[in-house]
Amino acid sequence: MMTLRQAALASAVALSFLAGATPGHAQKPRPAAAAEKPAPWPGLPPGAVEETMVLRDGTRLAANVFKPAGKGPWPVVLSRTPYLKDGRIDRERDPDGAKNRAGLAQQAKRYTDAGLVFVLQDVRGKGRSQGFYAAFENDIEDGYDAVEWAAAQPWSNGKVGMTGGSALGITANSAAMAAPPHLVASYVVVAPADRLSYSYPGGVLKDKDTVGWLRGQGVSEETLDKTRARSVDDVSWNRVAMTTNRKYIQIPIFHVGGWYDIFNGGTVDNFEFLQNQGAPGARGNQKLMMGPFGHGPLTGDLEYPGNDRLALGGDQEIRWFDYWLKGVENGIMDEPPVSYFMMAGARKSALSPKNRMLASANWPPANREVRYYLTPERGLTTRAPAAAGAKTSYRFDPANPVATFGGANLTFERGPMDQRAVGQRQDYLRFQTPALDRDVTISGPVSMELYAATDGPDTDFVAKLVDVYPDGYEALVLDAPIRTRFRSGRMPEQVRPMTPGAPEKLVIDLWPTAITFEKGHRIAVHVTSSNAPRFEVNPNTGEGPGGKSPPRVATNTVYMDAGHPSAIVLPVVYPAEGK
Repeated sequence: MMTLRQAALASAVALSFLAGATPGHAQKPRPAAAAEKPAPWPGLPPGAVEETMVLRDGTRLAANVFKPAGKGPWPVVLSRTPYLKDGRIDRERDPDGAKNRAGLAQQAKRYTDAGLVFVLQDVRGKGRSQGFYAAFENDIEDGYDAVEWAAAQPWSNGKVGMTGGSALGITANSAAMAAPPHLVASYVVVAPADRLSYSYPGGVLKDKDTVGWLRGQGVSEETLDKTRARSVDDVSWNRVAMTTNRKYIQIPIFHVGGWYDIFNGGTVDNFEFLQNQGAPGARGNQKLMMGPFGHGPLTGDLEYPGNDRLALGGDQEIRWFDYWLKGVENGIMDEPPVSYFMMAGARKSALSPKNRMLASANWPPANREVRYYLTPERGLTTRAPAAAGAKTSYRFDPANPVATFGGANLTFERGPMDQRAVGQRQDYLRFQTPALDRDVTISGPVSMELYAATDGPDTDFVAKLVDVYPDGYEALVLDAPIRTRFRSGRMPEQVRPMTPGAPEKLVIDLWPTAITFEKGHRIAVHVTSSNAPRFEVNPNTGEGPGGKSPPRVATNTVYMDAGHPSAIVLPVVYPAEGK
């Protein structure tokens, strides 16, 4: 199991361009091979025994097995990692890997102390395992085989759980989609629902966190060019997508996510589907916990209390596995299915007491949609516009994009950073309410209904939800883009250019959150057309990657009149529930 800090080093955005085998749930796996003992070697963490298994295609995978004291058999908790079961070596701080291995052994001790075997397996093509690594493309079939192998070992009582964060959460979800008979429950931290929509939100490539990360892993420029071209929906995305295949999941899953995590929306979406529409065994047996954290430590001048999952909820993971794998009646299933952190003012020097954990019977909690409309005076109001012809234009130059300051990032600074750092730019529009005379509390999905036009065939628009503190600090809450040619959808037949100068409604999904905009603060919406290097910069030509036309400066227009009421849609909770 990875801690959240370690999960910050793990990327679930790596892409593969290889065709995969038929999903494991559609095949009958060959019998699991007996454990084999490889020649001893010095790389194992303390207390681990290395065992290997044979996949249905003959590929051998290596795993570290940590057993409790005493005589088994015991229930098993399995993690499948692309990040090396024996730990990655930090050549400067830990050149021989001893500290890293000791840390892995300490993590395993949480499980063994609880009477659980912990198995940490290198996925295909990584570490001590054979084969070719194709990120997440083989983990449905391989996960099925790994679960059934673990269930058949002499130290196992046949009950297997899976656990992991980020990439390890993806491998856990992948195995669950294959529905192996001996998989009983999972505990998944920060994992997506759909890699297409989370690598290309709104059709815009997450540049630094996708291309930049892959380049850092030694991926060729030829493959990176293919990555840039994969923003359209196709069968290769859907073969391994949770959105397509989670209907096959038959187990309880405890979902843990963060409001500033790169998979914020995916964690919530997976819970919502499985809890309310899932297959028997899954439906009604899910848990969700959302905290005020990101895919690693937050950056900026805000600091939320207990911003990690253990501080927020105690060791719910062990309680989860005690209940499902050992039958311990500890009351965890009698507790509300949803616990979430309500964020509020959190300057390091002035933490608000309104920061707190809340519970709910489902997600989202009861709320009503309230539209805050953009005004020509750069205001934000709940009154719908009545005037005609209200609009504002700016020039978007791809050679001079707006810089990124915070957000749901993986490989660089993240979280509620101060957007004043963007500066005053003609292509960066700020809209805000007057200082609030009462708290406004929201819990649920946030979206932007933007009526906009451009003078060319294609461009981007970016919307940000911002909490403006009394001293002017512009704390980023959510942000997301849309590429206008994908405004109707991501299927090939839905992709179409803009009509120059013609306004159209663009709906931007900003993902869910829970925050109280406190009295004296202001609710703000920022609109622009770039956010680099968080998102790929649009050349405004309408061409795909590798296009031959030079980038062009676009004139982009935002409308805010009676016929084009641009607004951010907030899930405002009823007053009694916001106290």
